Amino acid sequence: MTETTLCYIERENCYLLLHRIKKEKDINKDKWIGIGGKLLDGETPEECNRRETLEETGLILERAEYRGIVDFFCDGFAERMHLFWADRFSGQIKECDEGVLEWVQKARMGELPQWEGDRIFLKQLEEKTPFFHLELTYAGDRLQKAVLDGKVLNLRIK
Repeated sequence: MTETTLCYIERENCYLLLHRIKKEKDINKDKWIGIGGKLLDGETPEECNRRETLEETGLILERAEYRGIVDFFCDGFAERMHLFWADRFSGQIKECDEGVLEWVQKARMGELPQWEGDRIFLKQLEEKTPFFHLELTYAGDRLQKAVLDGKVLNLRIK
């Protein structure tokens, strides 16, 4: 299972999002997601979160809260995402080679192309839910099953 970090950096009721439009082969192509990437050998999730944030954005995290684990399953691919939220940082945003960085009003998040399950964990972040575990199972881009802290969630199938 691939292990990654995903961080939602907040400022003035906005999240810093990465619009993944620069790589051809990208499971997140055209989606708006938080900042993050793969853990290196021997790296902790906290270390990875700081490194990936600096590499992708140019920002130095001064405070980041480890909020949960999201297990993502899609067509034979499995990923464990260590989810972080941050609101204290320094530095200047730089250009990212994986997409375009943009501060997005939280009220606009629902308008953007995202994974359906992202809306579930973003709600947990907003509600300041204590550390949680979310399992998301997809077939292609369609969310098939979501389990939050052992409880199957009722999905509205479109």
